[in-house]
Amino acid sequence: MTPVSTAQAASASVLHPAAERAADGPQRRREDIATISFIGLSHGTSHFFHLLLAAPLFPFLAQAFSVSYTQLGLLMTVFFTVSAIVQAGAGFVVDRVGARPVLYFAISCFAVAAFSAAAAPMFWTLYASAALAGLGNGVFHPVNYSILNARVAKPRLGHAFSVHGITGNLGWAFAPVFLAGIAAATSWRHALAAAGCAALASLAVLLSQRKHLDDSALAAQRAAERQSQKAGESNALAFMANPAVWMCWTFFFFTTMAVGAIQSFAPTVATLEYGFSAELSSTIITVYMVVSAVGMLLGGWVVAKFDRYDGIIAVALAISALAAVLIAAKALAGLGMLLLLAVMGFGAGMAGPSRDMLIRAAATKGALGRVYGVVYSGLDVGLMVAPALFGWLLDHGHTNKIFAFVAVFQTLAILTAWRVGSRTAQAAPVAA
Repeated sequence: MTPVSTAQAASASVLHPAAERAADGPQRRREDIATISFIGLSHGTSHFFHLLLAAPLFPFLAQAFSVSYTQLGLLMTVFFTVSAIVQAGAGFVVDRVGARPVLYFAISCFAVAAFSAAAAPMFWTLYASAALAGLGNGVFHPVNYSILNARVAKPRLGHAFSVHGITGNLGWAFAPVFLAGIAAATSWRHALAAAGCAALASLAVLLSQRKHLDDSALAAQRAAERQSQKAGESNALAFMANPAVWMCWTFFFFTTMAVGAIQSFAPTVATLEYGFSAELSSTIITVYMVVSAVGMLLGGWVVAKFDRYDGIIAVALAISALAAVLIAAKALAGLGMLLLLAVMGFGAGMAGPSRDMLIRAAATKGALGRVYGVVYSGLDVGLMVAPALFGWLLDHGHTNKIFAFVAVFQTLAILTAWRVGSRTAQAAPVAA
């Protein structure tokens, strides 16, 4: 008889955290909805703080400290560099101590970062605040997905991932209005202090609802994994030998390169290539994010009906890539560009829930936090690299090629998703 390892024994007794919880009834649904809602608040808070020391406050900071936009742009580089490094390792901490305490630490980092930036005596001290905010941001994906996978029944996981993506977009959409609005009415220091208060308010809510953020359903798997490591049956880095993990990382890198181009330069393309006014071009990102949120809603419903997540991703991103090609070719003049951008946002949003389910399917039991941490570091790397690449294209007069590159990256993402889907279908790994 073949010996059974500690980790395998745990897998046999814990098929899925949701399977060991109460039967799916009204009470269970209420608990799931509460968890999804509070994780949504967590994700919205993290995306809000992506823009703490970013474009909304750049004009105010440039005037206050007499610095260049290159120096201001380095604030974002510092933020995402620290976030990428932290995110790659945060999953190890989550798998060791659980997600909830790490979540509270992260939001505390946001509050301290905002208050320290509000009191900054010199410009260079803002880099320290950006690094601290990046430290907090780096833990959110392994934290949030560990809690969702531990607490939410599988039939509602697609909807949970959909809400997770939507609330992130809402955080992005709300930050410019909040920060720039307060800065214009009072001062940039007051805006940053208000952001710190917002972080404390979010922390207070999540502390008061700690029972809905308990991921102890994964504790048995984590303990079995640690025992397996001590017995020499596995090691903490074994999941990194799984090619699907790195293909998921690559998928995130490609998709985020496309998103980074749109967030940073779509208004510029609209102005230079399509003749949009400054006022109209400033609405482009809002349109993209809102329609993307609609796509995520539909994507959450679709992923609950179909199991072949890579197929959903392929169709959704193919729609988005085709729209990008049409924008690059100027197939529709004037406001037609805005319509095509909305189609792009819808396709990208619809792919979101399937993307998260695909990663879950590729994850190894007991290593969920680590897998999400490593995979999502590709998001931060993409957001670091995209402005440099697409900024270079603009500087060299290749404005019309930006959306062609967006289509290329989305096509590469489709191919990567197909590879991940094929591997997970063949290997049938046990998701956490």
